[in-house]
Amino acid sequence: MDRLRDQVASAAVLERAKGVLMALTACTADEAGEELLRRAKAADRTLLEECWITLGGPVPPLRAASQDGFRAVAAVPGDGTSGDGSSGATGHGVPATRNRTDIGVGTGTGTADTEDDAFAVLGRLGEALVRVDNPQELARCLLEHLAPAVEADSVMIYRRLPAGELRLAGHAGIDDTLATQWCHVPPLSGIAALAALRAGQPRWLEDIDADRDRYLLIGNPPERWRSRVWLPVPAGDAADVCIGVLRDRGGPFSPPVRRLLRAVARLCAERLRAFGTPQNEDAVRAADAAQTVFGSLPGAAMLLTPLRTRSGEVEDYRIDAATADAVDIVGRAGGELVGHRILECFPSMAGEQLWQGCLNALTTGKPYEGEPFAHEEVVGGATGVSEYSIRAARLGDGLVVAWIRRDSSVRQEQRLSDVQRLGNLGWANWNLVSPEDSWSSQVFAIFDRDPADGPIPLTDLPDRALPDDAPPLARAIGELVCTGRPFDVSFRIRAGGGIRHLRAVAEAVSDVDGTPVEVHGFVQDLTALRSVELALVESEQEILAQHGVLRAERTLAARLQHALLPLPTRPVRLAGLRVEIAYLPAQSGLHVGGDWFSAIELPDGDALFVVGDVAGHGIDAVATMAQLRFTAKGMVVTGSSLTGALARLNTLLLHSQGSHGTATMVLARYTADERRLVWAQAGHPPPLLLRDGEVRFLGRPHGMLLGATATPVYEEAECRLEPGDRLLLYTDGLVERPTEGIDLGLERLAEAVVAHGTDTPGSLGPLLATLLEEERRDDVCVVDIQVPHEAE
Repeated sequence: MDRLRDQVASAAVLERAKGVLMALTACTADEAGEELLRRAKAADRTLLEECWITLGGPVPPLRAASQDGFRAVAAVPGDGTSGDGSSGATGHGVPATRNRTDIGVGTGTGTADTEDDAFAVLGRLGEALVRVDNPQELARCLLEHLAPAVEADSVMIYRRLPAGELRLAGHAGIDDTLATQWCHVPPLSGIAALAALRAGQPRWLEDIDADRDRYLLIGNPPERWRSRVWLPVPAGDAADVCIGVLRDRGGPFSPPVRRLLRAVARLCAERLRAFGTPQNEDAVRAADAAQTVFGSLPGAAMLLTPLRTRSGEVEDYRIDAATADAVDIVGRAGGELVGHRILECFPSMAGEQLWQGCLNALTTGKPYEGEPFAHEEVVGGATGVSEYSIRAARLGDGLVVAWIRRDSSVRQEQRLSDVQRLGNLGWANWNLVSPEDSWSSQVFAIFDRDPADGPIPLTDLPDRALPDDAPPLARAIGELVCTGRPFDVSFRIRAGGGIRHLRAVAEAVSDVDGTPVEVHGFVQDLTALRSVELALVESEQEILAQHGVLRAERTLAARLQHALLPLPTRPVRLAGLRVEIAYLPAQSGLHVGGDWFSAIELPDGDALFVVGDVAGHGIDAVATMAQLRFTAKGMVVTGSSLTGALARLNTLLLHSQGSHGTATMVLARYTADERRLVWAQAGHPPPLLLRDGEVRFLGRPHGMLLGATATPVYEEAECRLEPGDRLLLYTDGLVERPTEGIDLGLERLAEAVVAHGTDTPGSLGPLLATLLEEERRDDVCVVDIQVPHEAE
């Protein structure tokens, strides 16, 4: 809505600027638009800025020059004189401009006390004026921006009529009762607003006791506002609009505040001219009378006056009156639409058939009525769709355009037809006394019966049902006809080249003696629903069968994994090291993973540690895990190097039939005499070393994951362990989480190891409880290697 409002406001400014150029140069509208674009491009301004300059409005801020380093300053309406001097307007009502040092809001306001504050107020007000469409909105806009700047509490805008009296055009900060009392002010002496307009100078009322003797003060009581100012808005030789700024606080307006308020009045001059000025008192009264009449009418209607070009063609319409239910695209309604152009309020109307229909009605006098259309509306908090048509009729030199709501019975009939079609059901009536049966068209479609053949008699319905369904249907119809007992029966028929599942619901209407004389109900086609139900049943059966297969597979894989990967129940001693092993299966899903480990003592007294992870889950992953685990142990036991074992395992994984894709692995060989750990890895997370309360990850030697390429390169790395060291080998399930990168998991692991840095037996359990989430999606395997202190 804000975007549409901005578009409407910008379009209005553009059209007014084009009109000024057309009036001054006698060019066409297209030529005026091209000229504005040329000027804006030449001056490096936006089109909207150029339009305001053309209209004599506020000059936008100058852009900072990148070459000469000049500081950007705001060109702000100037203050031609001090005190109550001239307004500072130049020829044709274009305000003069001054440097920013000329306007400032002093500390007398108590709120804005720097020159930049005054410029900020004017800048924000200038931007807001683009969206202002009438004097009432202008008053609210002024109060919103002046309240914090000059402590304004109320704003009143008066327009002087040709007879000399004042008419309240807009107000903010006062109640409707006071606005009604002071709506019309006769041309009497002692009215400060009239005095300001006659003299063309502001009237500053700053002493309530002295001002009461000179003027008739507005207010109930007048002491409500202890200081006020009436500012004539410059408009050429004479001012016809006066803006009143009223404050609850007393005291004088400081000189900077006076300059700011004069600038605000000049800033509003062009916007007020855009609203238009009543030609005479009779026109004002006629417009008020028309709006009064339309305001009391129900429905949505508008009174339009055509706006013609020089050649006499209608280019737009002005809204002279509107009912309360008439609402435009940005939410303005009723009296808020008066004075606006129709294309400002309904931009899409120009390209519609309605535009031509209005032209024809205006030319020929023959009313125009458009095609019906659906409109969604909210009534009593509920949303509903109603059908309307637009009617245009000539009234004098103008048009009355009204939105006509179609007859409710027509709409209800259409809705009933739509419900039957969408629900695939229809109503049926059977007369038990005379052959006056009747069906809706949807029932004939359900039975695939020609309407010319008429409805099927109620007692003949069982003959159309399948043999298995005919007896229950006949029994239900018999009880309804004899005793009046209603029924709700499902049955099947052959129709439309197949079997249809139907549901019939009926009840009887009895005479004064209780004898059924008429039956009415509905018939619904449930074929699609029954098909879905059957499909769901079949799907549920397949899911249950698949679920059983998965559970059986998980049980088998778990038993196989337990048999192939026995887990020690207590820490073990290998080559002088204390080794603790933990294996935690995933807690979600039905599949068993391929994580595995080995911790054995080699024939020469060294210790071999292996941790691996096969991609995937299930029996295939367990089988691949077993193949890699035993092959790796066999290769190292028979004398193969760590890198040689990884290379051969890669070849085995690539060329084995039924191979399960890829795997990661870390191999480590520990020599007790030298406390030397030699290790190699294939795409696996690095081991974590804890020494003297500090942790670090060992630098990974080069190594591609197994099964990824036929020409991998594997390297070894060496690490000297010291008494008290703790080394962790682990699979990625310990550090990986679905919503974060592995770096965060490694950092979390390091922090947890430092926090649980004890080397006592059983310390691995608390560490894993801290790291792992309640529900894990992957298996976790950890080998905790601890070098005992020399005393041990």
